Amino acid sequence: MVGVSQFKPKTVYVIYIAATPERVWQGLTDPAFTRQYFGGLAVDVEPRPGGAFLMLYPDGRIHIAGEVVEWSPPRRFSCTWVVEGMPGFAELPACLVTYEIEQAGEAVRLTMTEAHSWDIPDAILSGGRQGWPAILSSLKSLLENGNPLTIKMAPPQEMLDAIKGLKK
Repeated sequence: MVGVSQFKPKTVYVIYIAATPERVWQGLTDPAFTRQYFGGLAVDVEPRPGGAFLMLYPDGRIHIAGEVVEWSPPRRFSCTWVVEGMPGFAELPACLVTYEIEQAGEAVRLTMTEAHSWDIPDAILSGGRQGWPAILSSLKSLLENGNPLTIKMAPPQEMLDAIKGLKK
């Protein structure tokens, strides 16, 4: 099991969704949901601390691999991420992604935190800082009106350059 004390939050994104905690949880952990709003990627999670966490391309190849750190439905889900599906990323230390789901009146407050165990350059963080708002806004749209957003997503060039620079 991964120790989380060495991870420090680097990106925090908060969004409010007109849904129940159970529906938001399902949206984050059900492959049929993630495929719709997460760029075609399907989550595959072994629902227990220490279980496997994967994000799979439509053809079944692994894009992200990790380990479930916390599994507390429908309130908190935390797992490590290693991006295996992009050149140069698999060599980076794992990050820790945590979803916290809280009732907020008639809505749910979803807080996503991306934490790292190393002094990660801002250029590398730019990918998540650009991607998370789009991904979670698409989840919100899917849960609220049944339609994910159509957003063209690609890693920022500064992020790709930073990854290449680490190999030198």
